Amino acid sequence: MRYFIYLLLALMVAVGAAFFLQQGLEEHDPGYVLIGVGKWVLETSLYVMGLIIAVGFIAFYLVVRLFARVIRLPKHLKQKKIEVGSSRSQEALVAGLIDSAEGNWEQAEKSLIRHAANSGAPLMHYLTAAKAAQSRGAYEKRDEYLRLAYESTPGSELAVGLTEAELHLSHSQFEKALDSLRYLESLAPSHAAVLRLLHKTYEKMEDWEAIRNLIPSLHKNKVLMEAELKLLETETYSSLLKQYAEQKDPEALKSIWQTVPEHIKAMAGVHAVYFAAMIEAGAGAEIEQALRDELKKEWNETLVVLYGCIESNDPKAQLSPAEKWLRQHPHDAILLRMLGKLSRRCQLNDKAEQYLTASLELEPSVDGYLFLGDLLAEQGDMERSNANYRKGLLLASEEVVKQIDGVTMEQEEAAVE
Repeated sequence: MRYFIYLLLALMVAVGAAFFLQQGLEEHDPGYVLIGVGKWVLETSLYVMGLIIAVGFIAFYLVVRLFARVIRLPKHLKQKKIEVGSSRSQEALVAGLIDSAEGNWEQAEKSLIRHAANSGAPLMHYLTAAKAAQSRGAYEKRDEYLRLAYESTPGSELAVGLTEAELHLSHSQFEKALDSLRYLESLAPSHAAVLRLLHKTYEKMEDWEAIRNLIPSLHKNKVLMEAELKLLETETYSSLLKQYAEQKDPEALKSIWQTVPEHIKAMAGVHAVYFAAMIEAGAGAEIEQALRDELKKEWNETLVVLYGCIESNDPKAQLSPAEKWLRQHPHDAILLRMLGKLSRRCQLNDKAEQYLTASLELEPSVDGYLFLGDLLAEQGDMERSNANYRKGLLLASEEVVKQIDGVTMEQEEAAVE
């Protein structure tokens, strides 16, 4: 339509020019044009020849334009086909994403794969299809789509690898996820998403040694916030200490403790974890002095209990400083219970009975009744011993009932909300 308008305007201009030329030449000699070719001779007026030239030029131009369009027609049709295919692939991608969100995994998969080849972003089609395939349990299809995603887009190793690792991780295939992530780490050792997934995978595997080695990279590349990083460090070192305690490996425990950062050691409860681990590993005597020093810095009931759990090489030397603490904490039921335990270990039965009785008067406890019952049983006083055992059992059952009632109340409150 546009070219037709241009042609019409050109003809009007040519006719107008011829008309005015004719008007001008009628007053003078109009002149003529003579063309001879062989035996043929063409004679006409000047303005007619001008009109013929104008029309001929326009006709020539139109022929050239038509010829050019015919030549470009295959390319134009191909481009049009690509545009249509791209439009359909975009619609298929949107439909696939909607189906995935709605849980229609199989339909999503079909929509995404059908037009993936014509898409300008085939990577998105294949990766989304891989997630849909895994969601419906088609793991072979998932792996095929991941391979197609990699082949469809050069330089997509990170995108495909991260998706693959996430899918393996969500399916609890930790070793496969780790293989993918280690390869990605070799390609991009400081990539935040790779490091974050490595941390998550090691955490699922409870590989605390690997997390400890990963922490410097997490810190350097600011993968976690400062508070999250400190929490992770605390959890990692605490778990490592417990792990080596279960293995009864005091040397490994001491080695790990030397590597714990000072800001982690300064956190509440961390020393208690180390001391408890050493005691469990059978090396409580090695941390006896360190535990006493820590109690001098800050009174802590957990550390008091742990002090009583140490199997000292010299029980009387262990008891002596503990009795001095009683001057500053005369009404501490936990301290009194610990003193009763140590006195019994030193075979100071009368003193042990006094400490345990005083502790129970201040604060009845299951452990206190048990310790006193055992002490009285050793002395042959079975009546009083059994009475303490009964009190301990009654107190224990009351605590269990309270815990059950607490859980029940929480469940009822949650149901109401």
